Amino acid sequence: MKEIDGKIAAEIRRGRVFPAFALVGWRWIARNPIAVAVPILLPFFFLYFLHLISQPKYFPLEVAGAMLFTTQNIGSWCLGDASELRLEMRLQELFIASPLGRVRYLFGIAISNLIPAMPALVILGVILSFVTRVSLSAWFILGASIFAVWLLYSAIGLAISSRVRSQMEVWPVGSLVFTALGIFSPLYYPLSILPPAWQVAAHFLPATYAALLVQGALGFTSANVSEMLLNSALLVLSTVIGLAIVLHLYTWREH
Repeated sequence: MKEIDGKIAAEIRRGRVFPAFALVGWRWIARNPIAVAVPILLPFFFLYFLHLISQPKYFPLEVAGAMLFTTQNIGSWCLGDASELRLEMRLQELFIASPLGRVRYLFGIAISNLIPAMPALVILGVILSFVTRVSLSAWFILGASIFAVWLLYSAIGLAISSRVRSQMEVWPVGSLVFTALGIFSPLYYPLSILPPAWQVAAHFLPATYAALLVQGALGFTSANVSEMLLNSALLVLSTVIGLAIVLHLYTWREH
Protein backbone atom coordinates (compact mmCIF):
# COMPACT_ATOMS: atom_id res chain seq x y z
CA MET A 1 0.00 0.00 0.00
CA LYS A 2 2.81 2.39 0.89
CA GLU A 3 4.51 1.52 -2.40
CA ILE A 4 1.35 2.39 -4.34
CA ASP A 5 0.95 5.66 -2.43
CA GLY A 6 4.57 6.51 -3.23
CA LYS A 7 4.00 5.90 -6.95
CA ILE A 8 0.89 8.10 -6.92
CA ALA A 9 2.79 10.89 -5.15
CA ALA A 10 5.60 10.58 -7.70
CA GLU A 11 3.13 10.92 -10.58
CA ILE A 12 1.59 13.98 -8.98
CA ARG A 13 5.00 15.59 -8.65
CA ARG A 14 5.61 14.94 -12.34
CA GLY A 15 2.38 16.74 -13.20
CA ARG A 16 2.30 19.11 -16.15
CA VAL A 17 2.44 22.21 -13.97
CA PHE A 18 4.34 24.56 -16.28
CA PRO A 19 2.24 23.82 -19.42
CA ALA A 20 -0.85 24.42 -17.28
CA PHE A 21 0.41 27.83 -16.15
CA ALA A 22 1.42 28.63 -19.75
CA LEU A 23 -2.14 27.81 -20.80
CA VAL A 24 -3.40 30.26 -18.18
CA GLY A 25 -1.24 32.98 -19.73
CA TRP A 26 -2.42 32.11 -23.23
CA ARG A 27 -6.10 32.07 -22.26
CA TRP A 28 -5.63 35.48 -20.67
CA ILE A 29 -4.52 37.08 -23.95
CA ALA A 30 -6.99 34.99 -26.01
CA ARG A 31 -9.90 36.35 -23.99
CA ASN A 32 -8.44 39.84 -23.51
CA PRO A 33 -6.37 40.86 -26.57
CA ILE A 34 -5.62 44.20 -24.91
CA ALA A 35 -3.34 42.22 -22.59
CA VAL A 36 -0.98 41.94 -25.59
CA ALA A 37 -1.38 45.58 -26.64
CA VAL A 38 -0.29 47.02 -23.29
CA PRO A 39 3.16 45.32 -23.12
CA ILE A 40 3.76 46.37 -26.75
CA LEU A 41 2.67 49.99 -26.36
CA LEU A 42 4.36 50.74 -23.03
CA PRO A 43 8.00 50.45 -24.20
CA PHE A 44 7.10 52.17 -27.48
CA PHE A 45 5.95 55.24 -25.59
CA PHE A 46 9.41 55.49 -24.08
CA LEU A 47 11.07 54.82 -27.43
CA TYR A 48 9.03 57.51 -29.16
CA PHE A 49 9.91 60.27 -26.73
CA LEU A 50 13.52 59.15 -26.38
CA HIS A 51 13.81 59.19 -30.16
CA LEU A 52 12.66 62.82 -30.12
CA ILE A 53 15.01 64.05 -27.41
CA SER A 54 18.09 61.81 -27.72
CA GLN A 55 20.76 61.38 -30.38
CA PRO A 56 19.87 58.97 -33.24
CA LYS A 57 22.94 56.82 -32.47
CA TYR A 58 21.30 55.76 -29.18
CA PHE A 59 18.15 54.37 -30.81
CA PRO A 60 19.41 50.74 -31.20
CA LEU A 61 20.55 50.84 -27.58
CA GLU A 62 17.10 52.08 -26.55
CA VAL A 63 15.38 49.25 -28.45
CA ALA A 64 17.52 46.67 -26.64
CA GLY A 65 16.76 48.47 -23.37
CA ALA A 66 13.05 48.31 -24.15
CA MET A 67 13.33 44.52 -24.32
CA LEU A 68 14.88 44.42 -20.85
CA PHE A 69 12.35 46.96 -19.55
CA THR A 70 9.45 44.84 -20.87
CA THR A 71 10.93 41.77 -19.19
CA GLN A 72 11.38 43.65 -15.93
CA ASN A 73 7.71 44.69 -15.98
CA ILE A 74 6.70 41.02 -15.85
CA GLY A 75 7.57 41.20 -12.14
CA SER A 76 4.82 43.75 -11.63
CA TRP A 77 2.31 41.50 -13.40
CA CYS A 78 3.42 38.54 -11.24
CA LEU A 79 2.77 40.71 -8.20
CA GLY A 80 -0.77 41.43 -9.36
CA ASP A 81 -1.61 37.84 -10.31
CA ALA A 82 -0.13 36.24 -7.20
CA SER A 83 -1.88 38.79 -4.97
CA GLU A 84 -5.23 38.08 -6.60
CA LEU A 85 -4.75 34.31 -6.27
CA ARG A 86 -3.87 34.71 -2.59
CA LEU A 87 -6.22 37.47 -1.44
CA GLU A 88 -9.26 37.35 -3.71
CA MET A 89 -9.55 33.82 -5.08
CA ARG A 90 -7.87 32.04 -2.13
CA LEU A 91 -6.26 29.60 -4.58
CA GLN A 92 -2.80 29.79 -3.05
CA GLU A 93 -4.11 27.74 -0.12
CA LEU A 94 -4.82 24.90 -2.57
CA PHE A 95 -1.33 25.19 -4.05
CA ILE A 96 0.17 25.07 -0.55
CA ALA A 97 -1.76 21.88 0.22
CA SER A 98 -0.54 20.29 -3.04
CA PRO A 99 2.97 18.91 -3.77
CA LEU A 100 3.60 21.94 -6.03
CA GLY A 101 6.05 23.81 -3.76
CA ARG A 102 6.84 27.51 -3.77
CA VAL A 103 9.67 27.31 -6.33
CA ARG A 104 7.52 25.60 -8.96
CA TYR A 105 4.71 28.00 -8.11
CA LEU A 106 7.09 30.91 -8.73
CA PHE A 107 8.08 29.49 -12.12
CA GLY A 108 4.44 28.83 -12.99
CA ILE A 109 3.33 32.38 -12.28
CA ALA A 110 6.38 33.74 -14.10
CA ILE A 111 5.70 31.59 -17.18
CA SER A 112 2.02 32.56 -17.31
CA ASN A 113 3.01 36.25 -17.32
CA LEU A 114 5.82 35.75 -19.83
CA ILE A 115 3.30 34.66 -22.49
CA PRO A 116 1.61 38.11 -22.88
CA ALA A 117 5.04 39.78 -23.02
CA MET A 118 6.37 37.53 -25.80
CA PRO A 119 4.75 39.43 -28.73
CA ALA A 120 6.34 42.68 -27.51
CA LEU A 121 9.75 41.00 -27.14
CA VAL A 122 9.48 39.49 -30.64
CA ILE A 123 8.49 42.81 -32.23
CA LEU A 124 11.30 44.65 -30.46
CA GLY A 125 13.73 41.92 -31.49
CA VAL A 126 12.72 42.32 -35.14
CA ILE A 127 13.16 46.10 -34.90
CA LEU A 128 16.56 45.63 -33.27
CA SER A 129 17.71 43.40 -36.14
CA PHE A 130 16.71 46.12 -38.61
CA VAL A 131 18.38 49.07 -36.85
CA THR A 132 21.69 47.38 -36.01
CA ARG A 133 23.71 44.30 -36.78
CA VAL A 134 23.18 41.56 -34.20
CA SER A 135 25.55 38.60 -34.18
CA LEU A 136 24.58 35.12 -33.02
CA SER A 137 26.60 35.55 -29.82
CA ALA A 138 24.87 38.88 -29.15
CA TRP A 139 21.46 37.22 -29.51
CA PHE A 140 22.58 34.57 -27.02
CA ILE A 141 23.76 37.18 -24.51
CA LEU A 142 20.55 39.16 -24.98
CA GLY A 143 18.45 36.03 -24.42
CA ALA A 144 20.44 35.02 -21.32
CA SER A 145 20.13 38.55 -19.89
CA ILE A 146 16.39 38.56 -20.51
CA PHE A 147 16.11 35.17 -18.77
CA ALA A 148 18.00 36.41 -15.68
CA VAL A 149 15.91 39.60 -15.44
CA TRP A 150 12.67 37.64 -15.98
CA LEU A 151 13.49 35.12 -13.28
CA LEU A 152 14.68 37.58 -10.63
CA TYR A 153 12.06 40.28 -11.10
CA SER A 154 9.25 37.73 -11.27
CA ALA A 155 10.50 36.41 -7.93
CA ILE A 156 10.56 39.95 -6.54
CA GLY A 157 6.94 40.44 -7.59
CA LEU A 158 5.95 37.16 -5.97
CA ALA A 159 7.76 38.03 -2.73
CA ILE A 160 5.99 41.39 -2.52
CA SER A 161 2.65 39.69 -3.22
CA SER A 162 3.09 37.56 -0.11
CA ARG A 163 3.49 40.69 2.03
CA VAL A 164 0.62 42.90 0.85
CA ARG A 165 -2.53 42.72 2.92
CA SER A 166 -5.10 43.96 0.38
CA GLN A 167 -5.50 44.41 -3.36
CA MET A 168 -5.48 48.17 -2.82
CA GLU A 169 -1.79 47.97 -1.92
CA VAL A 170 -0.77 46.16 -5.10
CA TRP A 171 -0.87 49.05 -7.57
CA PRO A 172 0.97 51.71 -5.51
CA VAL A 173 3.57 49.31 -4.12
CA GLY A 174 4.18 47.63 -7.46
CA SER A 175 4.39 50.92 -9.35
CA LEU A 176 6.82 52.38 -6.84
CA VAL A 177 9.14 49.36 -6.72
CA PHE A 178 9.31 48.43 -10.40
CA THR A 179 9.29 51.99 -11.74
CA ALA A 180 12.21 52.87 -9.44
CA LEU A 181 14.10 49.73 -10.46
CA GLY A 182 13.50 50.53 -14.13
CA ILE A 183 14.56 54.18 -13.89
CA PHE A 184 17.78 53.65 -11.94
CA SER A 185 18.98 50.78 -14.14
CA PRO A 186 20.68 52.06 -17.33
CA LEU A 187 18.34 50.24 -19.69
CA TYR A 188 17.62 53.05 -22.13
CA TYR A 189 20.95 54.88 -21.89
CA PRO A 190 24.68 54.24 -21.33
CA LEU A 191 25.76 54.07 -17.71
CA SER A 192 28.59 56.52 -18.42
CA ILE A 193 26.23 59.49 -18.95
CA LEU A 194 24.93 59.29 -15.37
CA PRO A 195 26.44 61.39 -12.55
CA PRO A 196 29.09 59.44 -10.58
CA ALA A 197 26.86 58.96 -7.52
CA TRP A 198 24.06 57.51 -9.67
CA GLN A 199 26.51 55.18 -11.37
CA VAL A 200 27.49 53.77 -7.98
CA ALA A 201 23.83 53.32 -6.98
CA ALA A 202 23.02 51.63 -10.31
CA HIS A 203 25.64 48.94 -9.66
CA PHE A 204 23.49 47.60 -6.81
CA LEU A 205 20.73 46.64 -9.30
CA PRO A 206 20.99 43.32 -11.18
CA ALA A 207 19.37 44.76 -14.30
CA THR A 208 22.35 47.12 -14.61
CA TYR A 209 24.66 44.20 -15.36
CA ALA A 210 22.15 42.80 -17.86
CA ALA A 211 22.09 46.19 -19.59
CA LEU A 212 25.90 46.47 -19.60
CA LEU A 213 26.20 42.96 -21.05
CA VAL A 214 23.69 43.63 -23.82
CA GLN A 215 25.18 47.03 -24.67
CA GLY A 216 28.67 45.54 -24.83
CA ALA A 217 27.56 42.54 -26.92
CA LEU A 218 25.83 44.80 -29.45
CA GLY A 219 28.79 47.15 -29.66
CA PHE A 220 27.06 50.13 -28.06
CA THR A 221 29.86 50.42 -25.51
CA SER A 222 33.55 49.65 -25.79
CA ALA A 223 33.52 46.75 -23.35
CA ASN A 224 36.44 44.32 -23.70
CA VAL A 225 36.34 40.57 -23.05
CA SER A 226 37.39 40.86 -19.40
CA GLU A 227 34.68 43.47 -18.73
CA MET A 228 32.06 41.28 -20.42
CA LEU A 229 33.12 38.28 -18.31
CA LEU A 230 33.03 40.40 -15.15
CA ASN A 231 29.55 41.73 -15.95
CA SER A 232 28.38 38.17 -16.70
CA ALA A 233 29.69 36.94 -13.35
CA LEU A 234 28.13 39.88 -11.51
CA LEU A 235 24.77 39.32 -13.23
CA VAL A 236 24.78 35.65 -12.21
CA LEU A 237 25.96 36.46 -8.69
CA SER A 238 23.43 39.27 -8.15
CA THR A 239 20.64 37.08 -9.54
CA VAL A 240 21.52 34.19 -7.22
CA ILE A 241 21.84 36.48 -4.18
CA GLY A 242 18.63 38.27 -5.13
CA LEU A 243 16.74 34.98 -5.47
CA ALA A 244 18.05 33.78 -2.12
CA ILE A 245 16.89 37.00 -0.42
CA VAL A 246 13.54 36.91 -2.19
CA LEU A 247 12.85 33.28 -1.28
CA HIS A 248 13.78 34.08 2.33
CA LEU A 249 11.33 36.99 2.41
CA TYR A 250 8.59 35.15 0.53
CA THR A 251 5.82 33.96 2.83
CA TRP A 252 4.52 30.71 1.35
CA ARG A 253 2.29 29.77 4.28
CA GLU A 254 0.25 32.29 6.23
CA HIS A 255 1.19 32.51 9.91
